[in-house]
Amino acid sequence: MTRRVIIVGGGAAGFFGAITCAEASTDVEVLLLEKGQHFLSKVRISGGGRCNVTHACFDPRELTSRYPRGERALIAPFHRFQARNTVDWFAKRGVRLKREPDGRMFPITDSSQTIIDCLLGAAQNAGVKMFASRGVRSVVRTLDGKFQVTSVDGESFAADCVLLATGGCRTAMGGQLAVALGHSLESPVPSLFTFHIESPWLRALAGISVAEVEASVASYKLREKGPILITHWGLSGPVVLRLSAWGARDLHACNYSFELSVNWIPQIDARQVGELIERRRREHPAGRIVNNVVGSLPVRLWGQLVLAAGLRQEMRWSEISRAALHRLVSQLIGTRFGVSGKSLNKEEFVTCGGVRLNEVNLKTMESRICPGLYLGGELLDVDGITGGFNFQSAWTTGWIAGMAMAQRR
Repeated sequence: MTRRVIIVGGGAAGFFGAITCAEASTDVEVLLLEKGQHFLSKVRISGGGRCNVTHACFDPRELTSRYPRGERALIAPFHRFQARNTVDWFAKRGVRLKREPDGRMFPITDSSQTIIDCLLGAAQNAGVKMFASRGVRSVVRTLDGKFQVTSVDGESFAADCVLLATGGCRTAMGGQLAVALGHSLESPVPSLFTFHIESPWLRALAGISVAEVEASVASYKLREKGPILITHWGLSGPVVLRLSAWGARDLHACNYSFELSVNWIPQIDARQVGELIERRRREHPAGRIVNNVVGSLPVRLWGQLVLAAGLRQEMRWSEISRAALHRLVSQLIGTRFGVSGKSLNKEEFVTCGGVRLNEVNLKTMESRICPGLYLGGELLDVDGITGGFNFQSAWTTGWIAGMAMAQRR
């Protein structure tokens, strides 16, 4: 007898769950319901339209270390389906992924449409019935242990089991279907965001990036290395997004008002920085300090750091005092900024929070509270740092749920 599985949510986890279930069982009818007009909308805009599919981290335990929430819980799931499996899954369907120097993986076409076409094609070939513009108003477990799924337009669907893959709980409505079925949520807060900094000299450098800095928030023992980007509103880039992920709850609790320190040249220590400046003073005594960059910093950034250290625009190396030299070194290895707010990273929309993991059997992604209900993707209290890790947890939880639903009797 044919069983019916309903997937609520047409994103990465939903599609992977639907395809996996339909491919793994010949006696199941899979319906996928998406509230938006388009499927896979987040896939489309990810990575600037290129789609950062996963990360080239192929050791399950090392992979879990990229998740501020869910690190230990993901060890077993990643032993079943991890980044290597994702690469192979797409390769078997004609989509090759390439590795960037920082480990991020994209389709060789550099187009998210390649991933969308692959997922839509795989779903269609597997017989998944897809419905866009079909938001779900309620999911009710019936007395016989099955489910009644009702769309916002009043249409009802019976189902033997349901996968909720509705995305992050960015609004109060985000997790309502899971809550109505007995689940509780860890309160959602933004996980990937940029820092607002009211510093005129910094904002004047908008568009400048530095390949590697070390940024830290001492009050919460947060420290990350990586590229940074100066914007019209403050600071962004991978190092800032990683700090925001690891500090999501603490930074939310302080209303995004904290002190950030940036070491612009973390490759060398403070003593070596002082020696470099001393050498520059000896070798170019008549040179203007703002025109003689120490290290490989962008010229404009160097000039602003010199001024921020209290040195005059026209000052020459021969004029620098010991006190001024110390101030310059301090700026280079620890410029302090007051952060006064945040902006959500438009490409990610990642939240910290969701269905509590102790309420889910992570071997199957089935609810421990409501048998026959499965949960996956961002709806779970799992989130990763930037770099393809959030998609990987979506592929993994969707795949595990799909296999479990296909095998359920």
